[in-house]
Amino acid sequence: MSNKKILMITGDFTEDYETMVPFQALMSVGHTVHAVCPDKKSGDTVATAIHDFEGDQTYTEKPGHRFALNATFADIKAEDYDALVIPGGRAPEYLRLNKEVIAMVKHFFDADKPVAAVCHGAQLLAAAGVLENRKCSAYPACQPEVELANGQFMDIPVDQAVTDGNLVTAPAWPAHPAWLAQFYVLLAK
Repeated sequence: MSNKKILMITGDFTEDYETMVPFQALMSVGHTVHAVCPDKKSGDTVATAIHDFEGDQTYTEKPGHRFALNATFADIKAEDYDALVIPGGRAPEYLRLNKEVIAMVKHFFDADKPVAAVCHGAQLLAAAGVLENRKCSAYPACQPEVELANGQFMDIPVDQAVTDGNLVTAPAWPAHPAWLAQFYVLLAK
């Protein structure tokens, strides 16, 4: 697999594991990953949150780490990247309101470049209007958004992932092995 240049769009209260694990895993196999957040520069940080599944009706949320961004949002161009990663957490909820972020997400679909989204990352995909007639897994609470965007919500086990064309999605961080393995296949094409 040749070295790819990958964009990660994230923000405050991104899910800790869904940000840190793919960021480090992708770099560990030789890819370049630029993590960006609107209105922030390289060296700035975003707060992360740890979502856990402890038997309640939904996940619990605990403070995570400060995740350091390594690129400046205002300086990047989606056209310069080979693939996109969208972590979950609460960040997609407000990132989907940013027109530049939406345009970037659309670029990756218009250009048929690999995209990996996990958990609440589907909120950003739905807002960008890229889910029509696509299979998409996400955290179960995002099912209505996937379906309102005319996507097919895939209710799969929390440790599994699904690929549809250039898009690989998963319900939450326990799917990292399956999600990343499927993303690696897309990156190798």
